[in-house]
Amino acid sequence: MPLPKILLFGKMGPVGWDLRRTLAPMCRLVCADYPDVDFTRPDSIRQWIQDAAPDVIINAAAYTAVDKAETETALAMKINAEAPGVMAVEAKQRGSLLVHYSTDYVFDGTKTTPYTEEDAPNPLGAYGRTKLAGDRAIRDAGCHHFIFRLCWVYGARGSNFMLTMMRLARERETLRVVRDQTGCPTWSRMIAEATAQAILRTDGPEAAAFRSGTYHLCASGQTSWHGFARAIIDLMPAEGRKCREVQGITSAEYPTPTKRPAYSVMSCEKLERVFGLRLPDWQDSLRQVLEA
Repeated sequence: MPLPKILLFGKMGPVGWDLRRTLAPMCRLVCADYPDVDFTRPDSIRQWIQDAAPDVIINAAAYTAVDKAETETALAMKINAEAPGVMAVEAKQRGSLLVHYSTDYVFDGTKTTPYTEEDAPNPLGAYGRTKLAGDRAIRDAGCHHFIFRLCWVYGARGSNFMLTMMRLARERETLRVVRDQTGCPTWSRMIAEATAQAILRTDGPEAAAFRSGTYHLCASGQTSWHGFARAIIDLMPAEGRKCREVQGITSAEYPTPTKRPAYSVMSCEKLERVFGLRLPDWQDSLRQVLEA
């Protein structure tokens, strides 16, 4: 039986990088990213899908500059909403499965218990609104799809909070990090491995149709940005590290153009029930990254 053919959009980000190494042994993998594919041009996206003729399309590409999205909303909408919509229409026509990554930013963060997939979205800023529009475009297209909502993604490559904290810890003796926002730091490799398992466990169009939907995909446990930063720095090698103190501050002391959700913890019970998948505790994953 031939291996499935997977087209991966967004190969250069933390999730895309780990998807490449995770998926390569299990499929015929085709990877594409900007500028080879222009995510603002529907014809460019369609051409890649038509040429690749994939069984599965994975969209790990996104406009993720949360604050810049407030002034570049049209661009963010093209990449985060219109592009996934084009992929979904193509997937519907081909009978392909579309895997797409969404975000905790679709919620307003006013809850104090973990968000479920049934909770009503209410994004606080343009980034969250454009991502939510992408989710809806995929559902409206009617293709077989997995929409995985992620939270506080970090990894060994790309631009992310862990690498930023490590760089700053080598440069400064004191760091000031927000303590009143809570979420689930999630290692990109765990996202890639869970994605691969979800695809492998979905054998055929009937299973894809049955399992189509939105899922929360994030690490177990929760912490604040301040707690995450302290854990990162505690695990860093002492050699070359200047930082001796991580101070907790409020969101008001670190104003940004976009208001962040105060509470981004998401329940992954549906993921575990449908796919039998549960990600490790965030501290265990972080230790694995930094002690490797």
